[in-house]
Amino acid sequence: MNAFKAYKACVPIAWSPNLYITLVRGIPGTRRLHRRTLEALRLRKCNRTVMRWNTPTVRGMLQQVKRLVVVETEEMFKARKEKAANHRALRPPLVISHLPAPDCSS
Repeated sequence: MNAFKAYKACVPIAWSPNLYITLVRGIPGTRRLHRRTLEALRLRKCNRTVMRWNTPTVRGMLQQVKRLVVVETEEMFKARKEKAANHRALRPPLVISHLPAPDCSS
C-alpha cells in the first residue's frame, strides 16, 4: 500500500496552528541537506510523527523534504488516529455452533 494513502484522512484541509509531520520514506540514500533538515525537524525513523508549529520556517523545511514526509493538520491527524483506534477496537466474539442442525422434516 502506498504510504501516502495511509495518511490521508477524510476531513477537509484547513489552516491549523500545529502541523503533524510523518516521515514516510527512508533516510538512507537522501541528500545530506535533506538529512540535516529531517534532523532539525526531529524525524529520525520511518512512520514516526512529530508535531511542529505552523511557522514560515517549518513550512520552508517541509518544502525542502516534501517527497519524504506527509503533513497533516490537527483535524486530519485526530481523524486518522480515531479511525485506527476504531479499527483496533474489541469486537464481540464470533460464536459458531458445531451442533448438528435440528431435523425439521417431522
